[in-house]
Amino acid sequence: MSKTLFGLILGGFLGIFDGLTALISAPETAPYITSIVIGSTIKGVIAGVLIGYFARKVNSLLLGIVFGVAVGLLLAFLVALMPSETGEHYYWEIMLPGGLVGLIVGYATQKYRSRELASVRKESNYA
Repeated sequence: MSKTLFGLILGGFLGIFDGLTALISAPETAPYITSIVIGSTIKGVIAGVLIGYFARKVNSLLLGIVFGVAVGLLLAFLVALMPSETGEHYYWEIMLPGGLVGLIVGYATQKYRSRELASVRKESNYA
């Protein structure tokens, strides 16, 4: 599995939990939780693909984490710009979990090694 695909899967999975945090940080959004979780999952998938692609091209844990946080915060900010039905904006409630998703995916995609790459490296150590 490539780092891009790994980032997509991990980002989508963490996006579910990103959306579910709305029940804790803004309980008044409970009637809309299904659409929030779907939107957060899509946001996580997009972030995961971008971060995974970056991890394929750049082999730096620090840069991967910084890029991941930046992508997570940027996508979360774009969502937070949209006001709720009452006109409120939930910047902290959206951006904090979004940044965390970016941080985790950025770290994980930099640390991830495909099975093929791991087996090639293992075999080259014996030569």
